[in-house]
Amino acid sequence: MGPSINRSLDATPRLSVAHRPRDSAVGDDACPSFEIVTSDGQTMVVTTIYVTRHAFRVSYTLNTTTGEYHTNSPSPTNIPSDPPLAAYGVQQSHELAIELAKLDPPVDYLYSSPFYRCLQTLEPAVEKLRPGIRVRAENGIGEWYGVASFDHPSPATPAFLKSLFLSSFDNTYQASLIPPRAGETVSQLHDRVAVALAHIIASTDAESTTRDTSILICTHAATLIAIGRTLTGNMPDDPNVDDFLAPTAGITKFVRKQDPKVDVSKPSGHETAKSIGSVDWRDGKGVAGGWTCVLNGNCDHLTGGAERSWHFSGEETFGDLKPGQKIVSAEAGNVVALSGQVHRMARKSRI
Repeated sequence: MGPSINRSLDATPRLSVAHRPRDSAVGDDACPSFEIVTSDGQTMVVTTIYVTRHAFRVSYTLNTTTGEYHTNSPSPTNIPSDPPLAAYGVQQSHELAIELAKLDPPVDYLYSSPFYRCLQTLEPAVEKLRPGIRVRAENGIGEWYGVASFDHPSPATPAFLKSLFLSSFDNTYQASLIPPRAGETVSQLHDRVAVALAHIIASTDAESTTRDTSILICTHAATLIAIGRTLTGNMPDDPNVDDFLAPTAGITKFVRKQDPKVDVSKPSGHETAKSIGSVDWRDGKGVAGGWTCVLNGNCDHLTGGAERSWHFSGEETFGDLKPGQKIVSAEAGNVVALSGQVHRMARKSRI
């Protein structure tokens, strides 16, 4: 049986919108200049969210009986399931950084999965974005692992990540939640992501002092798709459909809706997997008032174009597998059990 989620709702303030036109047009998909104000007078200033998937990484294997991960390219975090980027991925990260520096509105805040490949993907961008910008590691937008009879590995601690990324990493940020180590169902992944996004957006709304604030999130394939669905409020009847594209180092853009009567759930403080609340995001509501996707998995900035995209193919389950039996991985597409192991295979369309 998979992990359970407490679905009690937090109090949700009402929103009103004060529209302010931009001084100049910057394109059809530009985010309009507006403020969203709650009934208690709080101005909500995050108007744009950019999302990217980490660049091309090295592969690893998993023994589904013992839960032991192995890679031939050791990670700086010393966690076998936390591989670094491949050389090709490093090239992608530099091409991505050049494009991120051109975005309008520009990136004000960086949030990332705490896994090394995501932080490494953002490293070149930190040098090109606004002075003093730092990356905040949020476990709630971390990797998706399917339900298993063993504990999946946790990412490195913020203190250790700070030692690796030094000035580019914000080790004072407190993540909104810790995903269950025994894995999640597809539905539970989406609900977890919704809570994390509500926390990120509410925290940034409260912290930012500028209008039209923009957030960039670096995450993983399954989590990126879940971000798109929870922001827009559009959960397909078939979770396996290709709705939000997840190529490596692509860019997806969301702009905030101007809806005067939308409920927003705002988690407060640090939450563990056992105390995850819920956000009412389905049926078109979306997290924090709802968002519109205006750019979906764009890869025009990459020399190789769109590569290694992925979509759900049912539940990811780690159990008693027979040699050669295929299951689905959030990072690999086909995963084959070889003598009790699951091997994440590199394919043309998925990795």
